[in-house]
Amino acid sequence: MFDFIRTNQRFMMFILLVLVLPSFVLIGFSGYTNYVSGDKELVKVGDSAVTLQEFEMARRNQLEQLQRSAMGRFDPEVLNTRPAREMLLESLVDRRVLVDVATAERFSVSDAALRNEIAQMPEFQENGNFSAERYNQLLAASGLSARDFEQGQRGELALRRVLGPVGGSAVLPEPVVQSIVAALTEERTVRLQTFPVSEQLKDIVVSDADIQAWYEANKESLTVPDQVAVQYLLLDEEVAVQSVGEISETDLQAYYEQNKARYVTPPRVNVSHIQVSVAPGASQEEREAARAKAESIAQRVKAEPARFAEIAREESQDVGSARDGGQLGWVRPGSWPAVLEQAVFALQEGGISDVVAGPDGFHVFLANQVEAERGESFQEAREQVETEVRRQLASERFAELAMRLTDLVYDNPNSLEPAAQELGLEPRTVAGVTRNNLLDADIVGNQAAAASADAAIFEDPRVRSTLFSASLLQEKANSGVIEISPDTLVVVRVAAFEPAHVPPLEQVKGLVESTLVAERAQEATIQAGEKALAALRDSAADSDLSDGFGDAMTVSRIDDQGLAKAVLDAVFAADPNALPAYVGVEGPQGYAVARVEAVKAGEGETKELLAAGLAMELARTWGMAEEAAVLQQMRQRLGVSRTSDAEAVLAGEEG
Repeated sequence: MFDFIRTNQRFMMFILLVLVLPSFVLIGFSGYTNYVSGDKELVKVGDSAVTLQEFEMARRNQLEQLQRSAMGRFDPEVLNTRPAREMLLESLVDRRVLVDVATAERFSVSDAALRNEIAQMPEFQENGNFSAERYNQLLAASGLSARDFEQGQRGELALRRVLGPVGGSAVLPEPVVQSIVAALTEERTVRLQTFPVSEQLKDIVVSDADIQAWYEANKESLTVPDQVAVQYLLLDEEVAVQSVGEISETDLQAYYEQNKARYVTPPRVNVSHIQVSVAPGASQEEREAARAKAESIAQRVKAEPARFAEIAREESQDVGSARDGGQLGWVRPGSWPAVLEQAVFALQEGGISDVVAGPDGFHVFLANQVEAERGESFQEAREQVETEVRRQLASERFAELAMRLTDLVYDNPNSLEPAAQELGLEPRTVAGVTRNNLLDADIVGNQAAAASADAAIFEDPRVRSTLFSASLLQEKANSGVIEISPDTLVVVRVAAFEPAHVPPLEQVKGLVESTLVAERAQEATIQAGEKALAALRDSAADSDLSDGFGDAMTVSRIDDQGLAKAVLDAVFAADPNALPAYVGVEGPQGYAVARVEAVKAGEGETKELLAAGLAMELARTWGMAEEAAVLQQMRQRLGVSRTSDAEAVLAGEEG
């Protein structure tokens, strides 16, 4: 069973998280009111409540799910925000509302409906049909009984019946669908004239006074968050390879011989034969007679080699090969008895052997083709051999180093030096690691983690989360061994902590200057673009004012031809009854003026395909909106109100 779980981890995660947890984590709480009596109530829902215990359990499950799906690389801080906590609490309230309504209105699910629902789940099917064996196997592997799982699914189906009919009955009128299709497929022919910011940069000059004024007005935007300088030890494949000492020539030679097939293609012979068989237990006279016949055949084929195949068909008693003129195909060393191989591999191409006695009679061989041994000698392959041996030894060495590193870090919790000295690892230091990202080198200097060769390690949220844990941040303790990948381990400790602050102007003067130049260049670009736009709109005739435009392109809302969304929105906001129409849009790269020259209704296959699928998608979206509206009415009817404890939890003050 455990082998099944290990080899089907993603599938098992899907079963546990998607099928089981919604029922047990969220629905199941409603049956434990007495058990959690005395627990803090966060939100009152009618006569029941969502409690702190439920919320904390849901948070733990949510984090575990995301960690599993991200293979351990999910940053827990993403959930440690008020919006994330608010969303989770609201989802628990919605579920509680549905549970209360389903209970009060006595929503139920028949056994037949439950069986049909489970039978339709693809996880339990084989070749498109429900498999009882697979069903039982998966439930057993996840530690669930059929009864518990089916109860959870029954509750989930009951909840679907509260809002399911609302969403399922939502239909948009055909004229509405057609109007949306028409809007999405409408085509407009446009030309663009761009005003890049880069053209203005060379003319922008800022003074020290300008820089000082900008700095004073925008200090908050320059705030550098809490950051740490990090001392760390890195154990990876390269370190393990370097730790392997000299490898003796004898060991390299032995490895070459053991793996010779990887470096050398052995010789082979394409051979034919004529066989005179000797039955098991034959007398000496019978063996002599068979040998005499083989000798006679050998003399004949040596005299007329070109007739070997013909004679083989007539004389050979190996029925299988006789019909093919004695052809046996290619033979490599080690595939035949030694006595036969010795005779075959002694032949030159086209050569015919003397009579050779074998286990099943006497043979006469013809070497049709001969290929000698090919490949690299030991000396020719030595460099590759040494690399392979070193990597194999390094793999074993890596495991030893990893185990020893774990012990040393544990035995010396406040220093990396003992581990570094014993294992021959070089302590490294980087700076500018924050809870959420890595600071640029222009902020923290040459030791910036973002500019180091190991930047990927500190981009891993597990490493940053560990660095900002209490034991490392406050006690300056070593972390445990963190596995970045199967062949990369790291141990970190906080060398220094720097709280959030605004850097002095001297430190960020270059950044402020470049920002100020960019801002002024953007302003100048917008002014130039708007001036050109005004001139185009004021022009009575369509004259040379449009010469700066590029080639015409036809765009639609579903085929933007690479236009930025802001430009596309402006193009379709232009009045189609006053063409050509000119619109201007500013963006981070500058300013663009679009000339709308023609408008055409969409048609053809694209429009038909879109109309076919859009009605269903719009109905589904409309249904979701209807469900949300009905759910809101249910909340109002039951009465939903937060307590002061809820505000504390949402603010992160407790829980």
